[in-house]
Amino acid sequence: VLEAVAALQGRLGQRTAELHVVLGSAPDDVAFSPQPFSKLYQRALYQSMRTLTKQVFGLLRRRIKTLPETIQPDAKEVMDQQPQILDVFERILRKKITALRLRCHGDFHLGQVLNTGKDFVIMDFEGEPARPIGERRIKRSPLRDVAGMLRSFHYADYSALFSLQERGLLSAEDFVSMEAWGQFWHLWVCVVFLRAYLDVAGDSNFLPRMEDELRMLLDLYLMEKAVYELGYELNNRPDWV
Repeated sequence: VLEAVAALQGRLGQRTAELHVVLGSAPDDVAFSPQPFSKLYQRALYQSMRTLTKQVFGLLRRRIKTLPETIQPDAKEVMDQQPQILDVFERILRKKITALRLRCHGDFHLGQVLNTGKDFVIMDFEGEPARPIGERRIKRSPLRDVAGMLRSFHYADYSALFSLQERGLLSAEDFVSMEAWGQFWHLWVCVVFLRAYLDVAGDSNFLPRMEDELRMLLDLYLMEKAVYELGYELNNRPDWV
């Protein structure tokens, strides 16, 4: 079973990289030609992430008393980490990014791929529906798509646990041990997906040449996605916070 799952997630990483290669292969098309990171873009990226964080943490501060008592301590701990989260975003200002920006998928997660049994078909290229069209057209690092899929694996893990719990098939005591196994599965599939992605896209100009730069960008987009998800769940599914 593990070998089959690894093969499937590896194929998804491969197809994701191939998607980005194709999206970056039209240098003469203004709408799709890759563009470099600029200091102005890096500043704008930081400001948007900073604004998002302040909005979501303000919402969390206002809603914290409405959350289940069991998770309120975790929520307070997260609020105390706001300076560290902003520091992750601020790193984009400290380093010149050597990679190029592309027109990406823009809303990449497991719900946007169809599993044929042996392969994947990627769909829904409209970007995030809540964002204005002009903002969806902005060229970004493809690592933003990668981060969206890595976060989606985390969602898949917990949605399965919550489903079992809601159906009475998982007790509170068993949830803790199953959560640990879920974290192992999540980490494992992330490694398989990311390794396959980098194997295919590793020489492309939309990826940084230096590992520390790649790690910094991926951390940046993973953190942005997690903060966005916190705001989404506060507004739509408080039980998932």
